[in-house]
Amino acid sequence: MTKQGSNLVLERIRDGVVRLNFDRPEKRNALNHALTGEILDALETVRDDPEVRVVVTRGNGPAYCAGADLHDLRKLHNEPPRDWDRSHPNMIFYESFRNYPKVTIAQVHGYCLGGGMALMTAHDIAIAADTAKIGMPEILRGSFGQMALSSLHHAGIPAKKAALMHLSGRNFSGAEADRFGLVSASVPEAELEAVTLRLAGEIGSRHPAALACAKIAVQMGRDLPLPQAMRMDQLVAARQQLMMDSFADVEGYLRSQSGGTNTAYRRSDSG
Repeated sequence: MTKQGSNLVLERIRDGVVRLNFDRPEKRNALNHALTGEILDALETVRDDPEVRVVVTRGNGPAYCAGADLHDLRKLHNEPPRDWDRSHPNMIFYESFRNYPKVTIAQVHGYCLGGGMALMTAHDIAIAADTAKIGMPEILRGSFGQMALSSLHHAGIPAKKAALMHLSGRNFSGAEADRFGLVSASVPEAELEAVTLRLAGEIGSRHPAALACAKIAVQMGRDLPLPQAMRMDQLVAARQQLMMDSFADVEGYLRSQSGGTNTAYRRSDSG
């Protein structure tokens, strides 16, 4: 499956894994209305495909995403104020990633700024090139960084690091972002593609019911106090029990792990 749009290429990488390639390289893949619309359409295209378990995003050209297209954003800014109960289009976009039922991985190289950083943090996993440039330049042009700021401060990094990125307008390398926990890992840029797709393939080979329940547990539990999150885990476990037998191959699993953790183990019923 390869589907070409004017701003996006949707490709099937391997069993269980598809990739969304942002395709505005001349604009450093800045997010405008057309691109975000094609991304949301692509997410819906693969949502009901049982063969797809992992969605990877990357940017064609020299950057992952340089943020919101400021010309496009200015048009939104100049529109009459929305009713308070209606979500801003950018909020709908980021929440679509944050709440997506399949596992999402951001493959980050080059610039990843402002709204691009917010998109990265909305993924489950972010693998960045050591040389990536991640930051929030909004303060430089006189903005506080709507959506990007809230995403940054809910990314789980220390508040002082978030404040440094936000208020300085500086870019941080992928290696620096890894050190303070903004990305899952950073790797040499030459290895970024191989590392990301290998990880996506490993995750995509897991039992679909286990992955689905893992996503439910994360999405529902991340904003709950610990006692309620643990209770929610109990309810999701009961749901999983109706979908699959988690203990169907305990002996085979233990044999596969006898020399230490072996991520190559596959359940025979993973599909």
